Amino acid sequence: QVQVVESGGGLVQAGGSLRLSCAASGRIFIIGTMGWYRQAPGKQREPVATITRGGITNYADSVKGRFTISRDNAKNTVYLQMNSLKPEDTDVYYCALTTLGTDYWGKGTLVTVSS
Repeated sequence: QVQVVESGGGLVQAGGSLRLSCAASGRIFIIGTMGWYRQAPGKQREPVATITRGGITNYADSVKGRFTISRDNAKNTVYLQMNSLKPEDTDVYYCALTTLGTDYWGKGTLVTVSS
């Protein structure tokens, strides 16, 4: 089994910053793409940012220039640095990764941005 645990969510004022972390543990061989997704109540989960094992990144248009995804392959960890946060960034943020052809998801961490 693979466990995926997010941390770093919380309440922040608009314009502030948060850093999310996601650590994978368990029966891991090699982790491929890792990513962050978010979902608001009643809406579909949407991708925020992804990063390949080699470091190629991709961002949603709404977060380009504000969010930065990075990873530490030695620690099986992915990060999301979120700057210039806006109230519309309020969501539950989920971490996902792929290993041995299977996708694994964390339980999510809540980010709330107050205006």
